[in-house]
Amino acid sequence: MIVTVVDAFAERPFEGNPAAVCLLDAPAAEDWMRGLAAEMNLSETAFLTPGDDGAFNLRWLTPEVEVDLCGHATLASAHLLYEVGHVGPEETVRFDTRSGRLTVRQSGERTYTMDFPATPPEAADLDGVAEAFGVEPVWTGRSRFDGFVVLESEAAVRGATPDLGAVAGLDARGVILTARADESSPYDVVSRFFAPGAGVPEDPVTGSAHCAIGPHWATELGRDEVSCFQASRRGGHVGVRVVGDRVELTGHAVTVHRAELAPGASP
Repeated sequence: MIVTVVDAFAERPFEGNPAAVCLLDAPAAEDWMRGLAAEMNLSETAFLTPGDDGAFNLRWLTPEVEVDLCGHATLASAHLLYEVGHVGPEETVRFDTRSGRLTVRQSGERTYTMDFPATPPEAADLDGVAEAFGVEPVWTGRSRFDGFVVLESEAAVRGATPDLGAVAGLDARGVILTARADESSPYDVVSRFFAPGAGVPEDPVTGSAHCAIGPHWATELGRDEVSCFQASRRGGHVGVRVVGDRVELTGHAVTVHRAELAPGASP
């Protein structure tokens, strides 16, 4: 049994967000999958099995919980399928997930575009968020999954120092901090994402968060395409194009290593 680690939303190794990907012949036991996800201790481990009509069933597990939508582990999964030849370079990968069917196409060398549901935030109060992050929000809302906090500047996003215990106590999967990028930046917006309650204190690059970030800033900026940078320690670029109630997320990926599980650790 081989586990592949792929850096997603990364142009070179050791950037972006690492995800472990397991390509299985058949579904594995729940306790084994949860155990491996905890063992890998990455934001997500993806589990792929053959599905209907040439699609793949895809599940995402953090070290603590299974999630309904994950962008970087989907990107990593597609990258692996193209890399090992399970999908031809001109084909589209189809994934059946807890968020319905998702598709990914190759749009350049080690570059992929994912078709995801848009989850635009709606205005809402987030009790305790200012205290949890030590910031004064300009605007707060909620997307399908997360709290959404707009700050006054890129510096405010980069400089936020959250109390992770307090963040875990907020009523949301995670919290997105975002702002317009500085005028000197090559990007339109910046963000950070925190989900300590799901076992992810700060996520390096969060594809699913951009299902909310993209639509919000597309409306604010008055255009369909938004260039986004997640300003974690590792960092990563996500290109977003809003298409009706869907978003296209584009990013690079690179394989970092493959490991063979010992017989006693295999499913």
